[in-house]
Amino acid sequence: MNDRRETMARALWHVAQGQCALRDARLALPAAAELLVQTLASGISRGTERLVHHGRVPASQHEAMRCPMQEGEFTFPVKYGYAAVGHVEQGAPEYLGRRVFALHPHQSRFTIPAHFCALVPDGVSDARACLGANMETALNVMWDAAPRLGERALVIGAGVVGLLCAWLLARIPGVSVTVVDRDPAKAALARGFGADFALPEAAPQDQELIIHASASAAGLRLALGCAAFEGRILEASWFGDAEPALPLGAEFHQKRLQLISTQVGSVSPAMRGRRSHGQRMALALSLLEDARLDALLGPFVAFEDLPSALPALLDPPPGAPQPLCPVIRYA
Repeated sequence: MNDRRETMARALWHVAQGQCALRDARLALPAAAELLVQTLASGISRGTERLVHHGRVPASQHEAMRCPMQEGEFTFPVKYGYAAVGHVEQGAPEYLGRRVFALHPHQSRFTIPAHFCALVPDGVSDARACLGANMETALNVMWDAAPRLGERALVIGAGVVGLLCAWLLARIPGVSVTVVDRDPAKAALARGFGADFALPEAAPQDQELIIHASASAAGLRLALGCAAFEGRILEASWFGDAEPALPLGAEFHQKRLQLISTQVGSVSPAMRGRRSHGQRMALALSLLEDARLDALLGPFVAFEDLPSALPALLDPPPGAPQPLCPVIRYA
């Protein structure tokens, strides 16, 4: 018989295609090796959460896309999300009273195994810590890409992951970085991160390292066309069940191009066995100690308003600004 005491919380559920609601959640108070966390902020990963919200997760990917603390199934209802920052109310002394980042859905409080949490550095704000999962992805991309001093690098797609990759590349001496995106409003962001900017029709050629993060077939074709001889193209997008058509004849072979998959679920082979998932996340959070990254955050939405606000955050109306990382506030 389960005699653990309980507490209550509220959680966001996707209840049908394009519909969501807040529901009560009954929480068991933490057992050994668990934490009770009061949520301070959580971030929305727009690309992934849009697929979930609209019920477009391919059946073949249901297991691969499950989050550690997900409830329900992708056929609805489902509780989904993986960028929560909170204050530890109860649990192990080394966590008590401190802030943690956790791969948890949008919920006002939650009980979670401590090994799913990473301590947030003092120099990282609650909102900026919501970028932890995106920075972990960008870090893994860099480990897979193995950028070299003096390379010409191109990042196609100025979403959160693409811009974080550009920010990391621009910190490497001698690396010249250009961000390509269809939205000219992204130019200021790219330049603020130390990169150049170009629209697709003006993308530079002969690029030795290309990070593709636009999740579009057009972006990947552009990457193939811009690559230098023996260039490396890192595919950081997730296409779901789409099957993009690519020109893999002629120049693809003549240039001896490399098209390399990169994905955050596994630690890059370059560091596997040297860094655990937990150590990778700790490093990602430490890399967020730069206030310039606040430019990726917003708009800010109160948790109680999330069901009504989420559709427009995921699919802004024509002509409206495209958010990068919307942040949910819980107080």
